[in-house]
Amino acid sequence: MRTATLGPAERAAALAAMAERELDVLVVGAGVVGAGTALDAVTRGLSTGLVEARDWASGTSSRSSKLIHGGLRYLEMLDFALVREALKERGLLLERLAPHLVKPVPFLYPLQHKGWERLYAGSGVALYDAMSVSSGHGRGLPVHRHLSRRQALRVAPALKRDALVGALQYYDAQMDDARYVATLVRTAAGYGAQVANQARVVGFLREGERVVGARVADVEAGGEYEVRAKQVVNATGVWTDDTQALIGERGQFHVRASKGIHLVVPKDRIHSSTGLILRTEKSVLFVIPWGRHWIVGTTDTDWDLDKAHPAASSADIDYLLEHVNSVLATPLTRDDVQGVYAGLRPLLAGESDATSKLSREHTVAHPLPGLVVVAGGKYTTYRVMAKDAVDEAVHGLDQRVAECVTEDIPLLGAEGYRALWNARARIAARTGLHVARVEHLLNRYGSMTEEILELIVADPVMGEPLPAADDYLKAEIVYAASHEGARHLDDVLTRRTRISIETFDRGTRSAQLCAELMARVLGWDKGRIEREVAHYEKRVEAERESQRQPDDLTADAARLGAPDIVPI
Repeated sequence: MRTATLGPAERAAALAAMAERELDVLVVGAGVVGAGTALDAVTRGLSTGLVEARDWASGTSSRSSKLIHGGLRYLEMLDFALVREALKERGLLLERLAPHLVKPVPFLYPLQHKGWERLYAGSGVALYDAMSVSSGHGRGLPVHRHLSRRQALRVAPALKRDALVGALQYYDAQMDDARYVATLVRTAAGYGAQVANQARVVGFLREGERVVGARVADVEAGGEYEVRAKQVVNATGVWTDDTQALIGERGQFHVRASKGIHLVVPKDRIHSSTGLILRTEKSVLFVIPWGRHWIVGTTDTDWDLDKAHPAASSADIDYLLEHVNSVLATPLTRDDVQGVYAGLRPLLAGESDATSKLSREHTVAHPLPGLVVVAGGKYTTYRVMAKDAVDEAVHGLDQRVAECVTEDIPLLGAEGYRALWNARARIAARTGLHVARVEHLLNRYGSMTEEILELIVADPVMGEPLPAADDYLKAEIVYAASHEGARHLDDVLTRRTRISIETFDRGTRSAQLCAELMARVLGWDKGRIEREVAHYEKRVEAERESQRQPDDLTADAARLGAPDIVPI
């Protein structure tokens, strides 16, 4: 596999190549499922294109709880098949496919009733561990353990003493969801897929009843391309119905959006060496370790407003604070909240009574010849969804196609990661970076860290941290634009890095410098730099304003005060 560079020249070349000759498969939507589908198709030997209207993972796939998990609560619903499938995928990601991006994370489940609850919850967690091991890919995580109240308070001193009588501790896994998708896209490109973001499908090409491609608008440079393909896969998540509407098809199912919001707070606000999972009246609440921060989430409410920029209201924030504070000895306040983000889950809603139950399971359909639709599911099982979508597309291809091989395809940066991790002290000595910096880079780029280090060797200034967001180096901002397809300041501050949720200023103090660093790669002049910075500042202010509003309607109206940037 060649190393994939996704800079401006490569994007332009990819669009031109897609329009030049008929593809076997064109994937619409570059969230985790679309990116996974492109990788699945191209590694079966199919000529593959991937187009995304905005940025990689700009929808649901950058706004999740950042967990790779089997879904412990689905055991309680007796959905054993879904849990077993997810646990197998969790193991594959940890051990083989992306060990540089997916990491184990411990969770403490406080028990509030003596006797029966330990037996009930303990049986569930024991079954969870057993299913993980039986999947063949779960031996890398520690097994669960039972803790007394004293032991639990030792690992999580932040908890109120009267909030628990004991606890269970178990392990799941986590990742940076947006970084994972960007790596997935680059991996697909490395195997030969043509990929382009800021490329919006505005219509489908038809020959009679058959779909034979799509009309793709270049949002950046203007112009429109006709991209012909033997099979088109609609992987647009919560936009599935909107995409189907372009072809005038209602489809066999609908996708309903459910909003989930998360708070990001500094690590020192919650004194604990483990994550927490808490029951609420509706679902569960997670407190998840996230570098020098905690992520607290999530909510689950209907959303039928703007899909591109779901807004967190004041009521959403209060809900999370109230529930997490019910178990914390020192309550969190609004002033402790560094970042807030909201995302939409794509839930399946059928058209008949038999399929009207909303589901986290996924569905693949072939509503028209030449068009496959994949929807629903959860982040952890994206690879299974992608396989099913390509399997369905293959039925419409007049050729023999190999079986799915993505179970054995490590993502870009995985190969050699463990050897570099073992050599991190030597890398630090060689480069002059602190070993903690090297670890940070290895856990974001894996073996691609060498490409970052080359930038620093060529210009030592690139090895300096960003003054207002010192977890990140200047080189990472340049690399995001030159290698990872970042086209706007927004892309870098919210997805290639997570500065927008990890700093109290939400990235506004870093905006000018980051725009100037990106300008070197993208050829921006002073006027364009100013527009990018001004747009980002408006976005942050609109988000802050939405978070002061009492409900979804007013929050949505406030958030829409900052429209998407359109290059001039």
